[in-house]
Amino acid sequence: MPAVTRGKVLVTGANGFVAAWVVYDLLKQSYSVRATVRSENKSTHLRNVFGSYGDRLEIVVVEDITKEGAFDEAVQGVDAIEHIASPCHPGTDDPQDMIIPAVNGTLGILQSARAHGSNVQRVVITSSCATIAEYTNPPRVFTEYDWNEKAVVEVKAKKRDAHPISKYRASKVLAERAAWNFVEEHKGDLQWDLVVLCPSYVFGPMIHEVKSLDTMNASMNGWYQWALKGLFDPTRLDIEGFNWVDVRDLANAHVLAIQKMEAAGSRVIVSQGPWDWYECIDVCRQCGVETPVKEQRPRATAIPHQWTYDTSKAEKILGIRFRSLRDSTNDIIQDLRSKGWIEVQ
Repeated sequence: MPAVTRGKVLVTGANGFVAAWVVYDLLKQSYSVRATVRSENKSTHLRNVFGSYGDRLEIVVVEDITKEGAFDEAVQGVDAIEHIASPCHPGTDDPQDMIIPAVNGTLGILQSARAHGSNVQRVVITSSCATIAEYTNPPRVFTEYDWNEKAVVEVKAKKRDAHPISKYRASKVLAERAAWNFVEEHKGDLQWDLVVLCPSYVFGPMIHEVKSLDTMNASMNGWYQWALKGLFDPTRLDIEGFNWVDVRDLANAHVLAIQKMEAAGSRVIVSQGPWDWYECIDVCRQCGVETPVKEQRPRATAIPHQWTYDTSKAEKILGIRFRSLRDSTNDIIQDLRSKGWIEVQ
């Protein structure tokens, strides 16, 4: 399919952490954006932040993305789709309460694009590195050819007794596989192609609506607890792979994914690399932020990581260049400071 270098792009879940930055990048690059939110009151912040772009931003309400035909109207007249919205998972121990909405939400937008998206040339879906990496020993490097089979097997065998993280990971695996299976099944009558982006942990400054520290999205709440509250245990990196990407680089990857013709049909890992917790703490201190962790790692000491990712595909196909941990951490501190949520000495 030809690259989508202009026109209108549908962005789902536009009031979210990642999607708000995707909207910003698209508008900045002169695209028009049709943004979906779950309710009208979730559109107010977006209208305020992006008001200067006038009628190039259109906001529509899609209350339940798992409902059949939910995106039938939203896909009409757009040239590309950035599907970032994720179903809500209220407290439950039944893995099907995660899996079914995840799969149906993904298939729903593809079905709408097939039936009603006559102008659509490319669909980009946000998946996760949770679909790729699995607990393994010894440490290894994962690529786009890998799938997290262990999570699916565990959930199938243990059902409600499976680990909560495994339930989440299994839902992401099955949703992404459903997307690829859909494309394969209908490849003879699709006028669009598919790109799937698999990000690791996503950190960075926030432009979506966040009213307090308590209402930050999950990954940024994790960053805050780990970096500024001292709740991160760096000794566990030997059994838990911990990789990260700046939200602005992930947003850039979404835009590049519709602009690069050669990205068609690709599954792409988007990750800056392993998270160096000690370096993050160092930057916080340099920015004048008091941290509860006082010890410093000797500079020659390496942090073991259970897994890392080969990101050469993102660099080769998308041409993306990732921000450093130092730059990202500094920008997060400045963002939290500007919101009045942390004090800088």
